[in-house]
Amino acid sequence: MRRLAKSGYVFWIALFAITWALSTFSFALYKALDARWIIRFPKQWQLELDGKISTFLDWLVESAGFYFFSFRDLTRAIAAVIEAPYQFFRNLLIEGFSSGIGETATQILPSLSWIAVIVCVTAIGRYARNWKLAGLVGACFLYLAVFGQWESAMITLASILIAVPIGVVGGGFLGIAAYRFEWVNRALRPILDLMQTVPVFAYLVPILILFGFGPVAALVATVIYAMPPMVRITIISLQSVPDELLEAGRMAGCTQRQIMWKVLVPSATPTLMVGVNQVIMLSLNMVIIASMIGAGGLGFDVLASLRRLDIGGGIEAGLAIVVMAIALDRASQAFAERKYQAALTGNFFQRHPLAVSALLVVLGTSALGVVIPAIQTYPDSWSVTTGPFWTDAMKWVNINFFDAFEAIKVVILQWLLLPVKGFFSGIPWAWGIIAMGLIGWRVGGWTLGLMAVLMMAFIAASGLWAKAMVTIYLCGVSVFIATVIGIPLGIWAAEKPRAGKIILGFMDTLQTLPSFVYLIPVIMLFRVGDFSAMIAVVLYALAPAVRYAAHGLREVPEQIIEAGLMAGCTPRQILRRIKLPLATPHLLLGLNQTTMLALSMLVITALVGTRDLGQEVYIALTKANAGAGIVAGLSVAFIAIIADRVVNALAEKQRKRLGL
Repeated sequence: MRRLAKSGYVFWIALFAITWALSTFSFALYKALDARWIIRFPKQWQLELDGKISTFLDWLVESAGFYFFSFRDLTRAIAAVIEAPYQFFRNLLIEGFSSGIGETATQILPSLSWIAVIVCVTAIGRYARNWKLAGLVGACFLYLAVFGQWESAMITLASILIAVPIGVVGGGFLGIAAYRFEWVNRALRPILDLMQTVPVFAYLVPILILFGFGPVAALVATVIYAMPPMVRITIISLQSVPDELLEAGRMAGCTQRQIMWKVLVPSATPTLMVGVNQVIMLSLNMVIIASMIGAGGLGFDVLASLRRLDIGGGIEAGLAIVVMAIALDRASQAFAERKYQAALTGNFFQRHPLAVSALLVVLGTSALGVVIPAIQTYPDSWSVTTGPFWTDAMKWVNINFFDAFEAIKVVILQWLLLPVKGFFSGIPWAWGIIAMGLIGWRVGGWTLGLMAVLMMAFIAASGLWAKAMVTIYLCGVSVFIATVIGIPLGIWAAEKPRAGKIILGFMDTLQTLPSFVYLIPVIMLFRVGDFSAMIAVVLYALAPAVRYAAHGLREVPEQIIEAGLMAGCTPRQILRRIKLPLATPHLLLGLNQTTMLALSMLVITALVGTRDLGQEVYIALTKANAGAGIVAGLSVAFIAIIADRVVNALAEKQRKRLGL
């Protein structure tokens, strides 16, 4: 018993026992006496922030001004700055350049032909690495043409070509400022936490109010969603530059600006390119959500198919996004790993053969496209569709395996989901706030405990306690299942390299699939409800659990493994007593990332009938209620921040305990 107390398990057992007892008693009392105040925060004490936020936004748009111009003028100016290059890329890729308006417009220059675009991206792949990558990138874009997704794909590509540079440049400069000035770093940290944890739906309504419906609003939302990783990676990459290089720059007489742009940034470029890759992937992940406010392109095709329950069309458009994501992901990774090459000698044509070849193809196809339309625009008669195949395949699975799926669904609902939901739904708001404070205090000290108390109190005072408990229950169950599946898969991938290539390749595919794509087959197989939401969340959040487990096991020093072998340990003992304990910090980081992805996906699963905070955010979007959306979004963000801080504190404790 003394050993149990020393290990700290008594605290967790006691906390769970008290919470379970109070949950059971409170839920019974709530049902018997209709004592809603036990579980729901009294309405007369609620903050009513949603109305105040909506009123403030209305004032901002209608009345706010800055002496010489109004706030509306400012947003219109920002919109114009973004819209001009976006329209240029749309003209370049799909619409062509015209003079005049409407039916009187006359085309001055055609858009790039589908052949020219494929040749250009193939040349970029060759420049980034080799002909193998060039073939992959070219094949991906050829797929978009062959399968009838070219026009939508080019609209999406035009958005990416605007959102990514803005996100990269803006995030890079913010990261540099945070590196240079500590007060900027401290100010940015909570803002970045909120940007990465507030559900996208929550700030779609304010963006709609400020920028209106259309592609510009969608681009602003995409930049806000995709920029934070670039800021964080910029800070980390600059901090990781060796001190010796800085000292060499100072000894050479470099000014502060020269050290930044001629020493720090060039040295950090490989890591910065990882940030560029993240901005690209997050921008592509945003295309479906952005289509809700006028982005168009492949995202709109997926969303329209989801609304019609068109399985084939949705999967086909979703696969087109995945194919584009694979091409851009591999190309950006290649640029991140690209080694410095000595400058070539000779004239311009000899130094830049790829650029010259691509330019000749562009000019040639533009000229021939006037005579031969098939060169300019991929003929519809040549297109292939897989929509009917996917629809028939889903019907076949549904018909032949309905009973098996239904049996699994009933078992998991009865023995896992409903009991856990009952436990969380009965937790009194007062005890829930205290319990979260105790957990924060136990794991990370009084500051984390106080932060947890304040954030949970905000959720309760906003009248969202019951919805928050459903969110925590769904997230908790989904993360538990994803971890139970993911860690063994990660162990398998680390222990068996051949299997690891297949497993990690499959995880890459899961990560490139847009979140909405998971909903289409899940709805068809399991219909709407908490079980469907859980399946979608597990699939979406599985990859980090696998990746961090595999990475953690591979990072265990060889010397320690050899010492275990010399001590006579079997392979199973080495795994259980050496590798897994030393990989615990990585496993906890994987748990952290799995939790973050699960919470972000839960907002989207509101479309399949969940009754959590995600539904509150989505309802606010449909009603254009900016205040309610922001309050519900902040509640999700606060849950995510608490989970992030608690898991990170556990990982840090484990690192110190292991001496890592």
